[in-house]
Amino acid sequence: MKLTRSTVVVVFLFGLICPAQSSKPVPAGMRHAQQLEQQNERGFPPPDPSRRSVSIAELNTEADQLAQLAASVPKSVQNAGKGVLEKDLLEKLKRIEKLSKHLRNELDR
Repeated sequence: MKLTRSTVVVVFLFGLICPAQSSKPVPAGMRHAQQLEQQNERGFPPPDPSRRSVSIAELNTEADQLAQLAASVPKSVQNAGKGVLEKDLLEKLKRIEKLSKHLRNELDR
């Protein structure tokens, strides 16, 4: 009798597990898309930090230029408050904007 009960329990549990696995068939299009994703993931190597379009040395140079330009702005703004507008102040501000945007984009990769 113990053998039959355990057999019934095993068959019952097996019956619960099997329909749960095959209750919802995967559409053919979905299966194809999953296969393509797997092929895609294998086809692309991970990004290599040594393959940057700009070297770290160039980024450091640009960061130094940005720091020098930014340090010169407060004095120019004080002079502008006194009525003396330096002719290159607007160019400095544009250059600061370009350098910071370029650095941000390069470091965000």
